[in-house]
Amino acid sequence: MNDTITIMGNLAADPERRMIGDGMTVTSFRVASTQRRFDRKEGKWVDRETNWYDVSVFRDLGDHAYESLRKGERVIVNGRLKIRPWQTEKSKGTSVEIEADAVGHDLLWGTTKYTRIRRGDEWNVPGTDAATAGDADRAGEGEADAGSVQHWVTAPLGQESVAPADTEEHAEGRVLEEAPF
Repeated sequence: MNDTITIMGNLAADPERRMIGDGMTVTSFRVASTQRRFDRKEGKWVDRETNWYDVSVFRDLGDHAYESLRKGERVIVNGRLKIRPWQTEKSKGTSVEIEADAVGHDLLWGTTKYTRIRRGDEWNVPGTDAATAGDADRAGEGEADAGSVQHWVTAPLGQESVAPADTEEHAEGRVLEEAPF
């Protein structure tokens, strides 16, 4: 079985990270997911059975999960569900695992501060090209080619980014607004 699933629950312990073949990292943790329902007769919320999931998170996502998550925190996990039977000489059972594609805190239960990790010192804006965008606009040709890319130099965390000096407006040091993503 290999279906996509999204769960919400609490971490049973701090995540553990280990190195596997070729230097790739994997972060593992257990999530307890308990459904609740409101019992009208009793006038209170009642917990149902708890489902336990073993979650594996690979590469950068796993590294970020390892740095961000702690025991008891409420999380949302989306990934591929794997249900596997197991057996030893003394017992047998079924393991329920999720290979995560996305992991985050459940903001219904608290707040978190997001820190974007930048790779390198520039990011790309699809549909524009720094070398030709100014020329195309001045020539009245409209937008640059859809397949081109504009490079924006980014400042260290906490400082504002400035656009490349490809037009007079940019050369004067106009500061761009923060990217919406």
